[in-house]
Amino acid sequence: MPRHVRYAAALLALPLVATVPPSEKEPAATTVDVASTETPDAPATIPVGTSVEGRPITAVHRPGAPSADGSSTVTVLVIGVIHGDEQAGLDIVDRLGSLPVPDGIDLYLIDSMNPDGVAADVRGNANGVDLNRNFPYNWGPIAAPGDWQYAGESAASEPETQAIVEFVSELEPDLLIWYHQNAFSVAPAEGRAGEVRQHYAELTGLPMASVTGGTYTGVAATWARNELEDNDGRPGIAFIVELGDTLSPDDADTHANAVLTVATETV
Repeated sequence: MPRHVRYAAALLALPLVATVPPSEKEPAATTVDVASTETPDAPATIPVGTSVEGRPITAVHRPGAPSADGSSTVTVLVIGVIHGDEQAGLDIVDRLGSLPVPDGIDLYLIDSMNPDGVAADVRGNANGVDLNRNFPYNWGPIAAPGDWQYAGESAASEPETQAIVEFVSELEPDLLIWYHQNAFSVAPAEGRAGEVRQHYAELTGLPMASVTGGTYTGVAATWARNELEDNDGRPGIAFIVELGDTLSPDDADTHANAVLTVATETV
């Protein structure tokens, strides 16, 4: 059974908790310990937040050994799913959960930031919000509930968005990758970020092409790039990988290895 089918079935089996409107919730208490003593063979699971319907959003932490040359650690975060009906990224995250972590890489893995959408196999969250239009940077109102790009009532109105904003802001990753479908491409960029994207595309056989056909305000990766541009003098790199309609096991291996390869080159 494919990984994403098993994951969706597991989500459907989870008990749901009573939901509370976001305005009445206490802020999530996320603590990210980047100096954890956990090892890749005994990873820590970090609570990140909960969905509208109360499903957990968690990160698995797999730190590699320190670099032999004493160079600085590269913190990497990979998020397999943001649109609930685009689930191929789950297989890549699953593979990253077992591959050896290179020295000097501090790896964090989030299966899905939209577990309700995965459980229902729909694009948005349980409120019908496109979470990739709900992030606070350059947010704008788009459409109404029921529209595929509905951006929510306000910037970061959704608990899933709030959880990822808090987690990323505290973690300050050097490299952050989100997976989408089905445009089968990586968008080009300038400078150091463009070189990383280009190399990822070369390693995976994806063409470089801009994604068109939507309204792109409140986008997760754009927010992350703005948030991470002042990371300790080394701006963080955040980008989207658009997979195809399907992803074979060999392709999942290829993408997982590409993540680790470009991560070692991010310093």
